[in-house]
Amino acid sequence: MTQATQFQNDANTSEEGGAVDVAGHEFLAFTLGNEEYGIDILKVQEIRGYEAVTRIANAPDFLKGVINLRGNIVPVVDMRIKFNLGTPSYDQFTVVIILNIEGKIVGMVVDSVSDVTTLMPGQVRPAPEMGTTFSTDFLIGLGTLEDRMLILVEIDKLMSSPEMGLVDHAS
Repeated sequence: MTQATQFQNDANTSEEGGAVDVAGHEFLAFTLGNEEYGIDILKVQEIRGYEAVTRIANAPDFLKGVINLRGNIVPVVDMRIKFNLGTPSYDQFTVVIILNIEGKIVGMVVDSVSDVTTLMPGQVRPAPEMGTTFSTDFLIGLGTLEDRMLILVEIDKLMSSPEMGLVDHAS
């Protein structure tokens, strides 16, 4: 069973049960290159304009550095670098989405944000298998809207993965 199928099958379970409630679920849509992605709006704390970050020595390329957010030091990940989507360019549309992942504040740089979209269970399709070149482990599925398709990212799972090293798993 694919992750998105499980996601759809468990649409009526609570978040404590391990699945996200899809019915009327809202996603923040953002762009990276020519693709549009979506993340759970409930994980978004705020959206800020891109500002220079303080680089950390020996950090992975995708970790741009840290910012001081009202006295909190927040790591900032460039999603274009993380997803190998070419060299990032920063302009007036570039934003940092501030996320709250398991009580830890993390920033992610994206090309732009567009809107908040409500998706019903019938609008979420399983993510296609991409072979070994691209892992679908962090994808919920594809959200289909009239003339748009959102790549739905399970942002908690991505940001708390050992590869990212951003969120400690104390429990």
